[in-house]
Amino acid sequence: MTAKAAFWRFATYDQIGSTSDLCRTLAEAGEPEGFAVLARQQTKGRGSRGRSWDSQRGNLFLSLLLRPIGPAREAGLWALLAGVAIAEALEGFDGIQLKWPNDILLNGAKLGGVLIDAATNDSGGLAWVVIGIGLNLAHAPEGLGRATASLEGRITPDTLAPLILERISHWRRVRILEGFADMRAAWLQHALPKGTMMQIRIRRGVVSGTFEGIGEDGRLLLHTGERVQGFSTGEIWLPQDPEPSA
Repeated sequence: MTAKAAFWRFATYDQIGSTSDLCRTLAEAGEPEGFAVLARQQTKGRGSRGRSWDSQRGNLFLSLLLRPIGPAREAGLWALLAGVAIAEALEGFDGIQLKWPNDILLNGAKLGGVLIDAATNDSGGLAWVVIGIGLNLAHAPEGLGRATASLEGRITPDTLAPLILERISHWRRVRILEGFADMRAAWLQHALPKGTMMQIRIRRGVVSGTFEGIGEDGRLLLHTGERVQGFSTGEIWLPQDPEPSA
């Protein structure tokens, strides 16, 4: 393991229920930050919003534990940081883009995503953050209701995981020393173009508009025809996706 070996304590499993569940268990038991785990296969992989995650061998299933200092509301920024790290680790592949808040796209189809688990301490700050990363390196899962893609085996989990961890180490240092601004700029460099049509499903329904970037707090900025609105949570649909229901 070459990715900042002094920081990362790296474990590999042939099969595990969920890499993120293992990190959560260790976090709650007091494990220091810097633990990372890669699995060849998951039997209980999790996606966003409680969905299961198809975990075939040959794809990447990587989770890591951090203990950042900051308010609980900043947990979502670590999904953006991980997205930048993944895009940079995959810089040799054309068509990689980031979709707010946690999707990795390949030519508009879902290549993978980032799952954030977090807990707060007694003072309301972050106690720990677990970043779970799933990428379709060899197989594109079906039945997600959206177009999916894979890298068709052109890179292996063993090769990609250290690259991602190295870039996470870099952006973690930037985040600590310089704040969010540089990371925000890097995220926007890899994001869908401004002006992209999209819809966001929130509690009160579905809002349509065009992508205007992300704010200084990481919120999605959407031009809805009358004004630019900021959204801190929600699920995004693009024109090629199935129509969301309110």
